[in-house]
Amino acid sequence: MPALGAAGYRAIAPDQRGYSPGVRPDPKDLAGYGIDRLVQDVLDLADAAGARAFHLIGHDWGGQVAWCTASRHPDRVRSLAVLSRPHPAAFRRAFKENADDQQHRSRHHKAFHDPNTAGMLLENDAQRLRTSLAQNRVPPASIAEYLSVLGNPAALEAALAWYRAAGALANMEVGVVTVPTLYLWGDADASVGRAAADGTAEYVKAPYQFVALPGLGHFLTDEAPEPVSAALLQHLARAA
Repeated sequence: MPALGAAGYRAIAPDQRGYSPGVRPDPKDLAGYGIDRLVQDVLDLADAAGARAFHLIGHDWGGQVAWCTASRHPDRVRSLAVLSRPHPAAFRRAFKENADDQQHRSRHHKAFHDPNTAGMLLENDAQRLRTSLAQNRVPPASIAEYLSVLGNPAALEAALAWYRAAGALANMEVGVVTVPTLYLWGDADASVGRAAADGTAEYVKAPYQFVALPGLGHFLTDEAPEPVSAALLQHLARAA
């Protein structure tokens, strides 16, 4: 955010639905967390900001929403940048073929459907959640910041509702993307293998750049914000 702002961009990073008490539909009603609503949230936020067309950047689940938004509404998205999360069709193929052991890498998707998951992740001062983030090389300060939002049952149940509303992420249908696209992936990502990352290119029918960051894992902005910011700024300049 500071790098984008310093370069003259108006950068908006909203709390997405469920992550703030004031924007938290009942997680028992999964319709409030369906992909159609999540995509519409992006458009509504842009409308509220007065942006008819905008550059869109997303990471992980935010990347999934970003792929869907760009595919469905290319008239609104000037450019797309996604961190870690491959195009859903590339992920689906890698998952079904179990390329790079993708089914094992994505085992948490199924676990998140278990109604006991939130309690298990939060017990003993969120020990399991802390350990998982630390194993993914998220720095302690970032873990503390994330838990300041997610470290309570209501917020975590809402976050898990994204997965539950989607069902099996490997079955989600998303079309090709026709806007300039940057895809950033760390080659040490424990949850996304090389096959899904490489396969993403097939689903972008526009100028496309794939940047594989050596030695980095899933949480790119936590591990290495400088190269991520540099890549984003180069991408935005090309798409201007």
